[in-house]
Amino acid sequence: MGKKTELQPACRDYTLNLHKRLQGIQFKKRAPRAIRNIRRFATKEMHTQEVRIDPQLNRMVWATGIRNIPRKIRVRVTRKRNEDEDSKEKFFSLVQYVEVDSFEELQTQKA
Repeated sequence: MGKKTELQPACRDYTLNLHKRLQGIQFKKRAPRAIRNIRRFATKEMHTQEVRIDPQLNRMVWATGIRNIPRKIRVRVTRKRNEDEDSKEKFFSLVQYVEVDSFEELQTQKA
């Protein structure tokens, strides 16, 4: 069988379609569910259990209220080493907001 590779620090840019992820969710739960979906996406992509949301991203999601969230959002997900000695996880993910003019022809960017 294949070996399990060791995780390394990494950084990638993604476009998340929040409209697709929140289809059919009642209005008063949309912004909290959007933050939960962003956390779940970062956990899945970066293979880390600890996910930290940047305050600017949180403000962007909540900018127009609990019910009117942006349809799409561009985020930068960074896997970093955990400096806390007492933490059980070696890495954590930091999710940051990336401002773009248009979502046309954007690809996932690996750094």
